[in-house]
Amino acid sequence: MTPKFAVVNGPNLNWLGKREKAVYGTETWQEIWEGLLEWAKEKRVTLAFFQSNHEGDLIDHLQKIDTEVDGILFNPAAYGHTSIALRDCVASLDIAVVEVHLSKIQKREPFRHHSTIADVAEASLAGFGPKGYILGLELLKTIYDRTQQR
Repeated sequence: MTPKFAVVNGPNLNWLGKREKAVYGTETWQEIWEGLLEWAKEKRVTLAFFQSNHEGDLIDHLQKIDTEVDGILFNPAAYGHTSIALRDCVASLDIAVVEVHLSKIQKREPFRHHSTIADVAEASLAGFGPKGYILGLELLKTIYDRTQQR
């Protein structure tokens, strides 16, 4: 069986390569996505992608895909520091969720140091830049493989 993972991005990540290059780098989301698709092809994994700048759209999408995918790599972006609603949604999902942040949130402004998602996700990765997406997908694949062996 081929696992299917969703990569879900929150607000402003559609502007990667344009916004705050000193923090987020110069790679665009399209360039990052192409690297993820290469990884998926090599690992025989199917990837689906969703991005929204709207909290409710993210919640609706996470609820919708809960039964459609085998795991979620979620970059909630700024909502990861503020949204109890997103945290509650992630806590209610029946599949593994790995949280990822491009920047090291603990080295940024104090209001970014805390993640509302971290305690309900399988793992949280921060500060690895675009490589964090690959690391997160590797972790989801490991979790998926482990559950298939049972």
